[in-house]
Amino acid sequence: MKSRFGNTKGSPPTLNARAKPLKRPSQARAIFTVEAIYEAFVRIWHRAGWSGLTTREVALEAGVAIGTLYDYFPSKEALLSGYIRHRLDVLLAQLDQEVIQATDLDWPTRIKRLVCLTCGPEDARHPLFNHAMSLIEHQIAEPKHHRRVYEELSQKWREAFAACSDLPMQPSAPTIQAWVIMAWGGRRYCVTAQPAAEQTAAWLSEMETMICSRLTSAL
Repeated sequence: MKSRFGNTKGSPPTLNARAKPLKRPSQARAIFTVEAIYEAFVRIWHRAGWSGLTTREVALEAGVAIGTLYDYFPSKEALLSGYIRHRLDVLLAQLDQEVIQATDLDWPTRIKRLVCLTCGPEDARHPLFNHAMSLIEHQIAEPKHHRRVYEELSQKWREAFAACSDLPMQPSAPTIQAWVIMAWGGRRYCVTAQPAAEQTAAWLSEMETMICSRLTSAL
């Protein structure tokens, strides 16, 4: 029986195998090469858009052989998938270094930094997720990928609150998970709705105030 609108019996669609990276670099030279490919990918995206982007142009821009690019990315969809995973890894590393492992931070400063990094506006030079990407996200992401990101962010947020040694009362795990959904979901919706910069800044400020106020009221 075919799956129709509203029919949940059908299996979710799976991605074309060519939409997935073949491997992730592990050695320093390979990491450097793949990062150069990502940099070229973003520059061409800005210049020509998704329709004007080809793997051959990316290889030429990055100064690598097309065969080297194909060792990792069999298509431009796979390249986009790998790039987004790379930017997520950068975000998780930032949360670890600048929030969780940071010393001499009082809890309000630590939590505001946590919210700012999670929700902050995209860096135009190295976007994690922008409007153009949202339009083709279905080509590279399955539900399991969204679940993985949610779980990874939730873990970092739990670690961030645990690092607040001066916070007399820790929020519950369900509360932290709810805040992650609010923060990450809000960031993604800002990409879709494209509010003005001042509106995004007001939302970010309100997120910080709301969470800190909730923590203060629990003391």
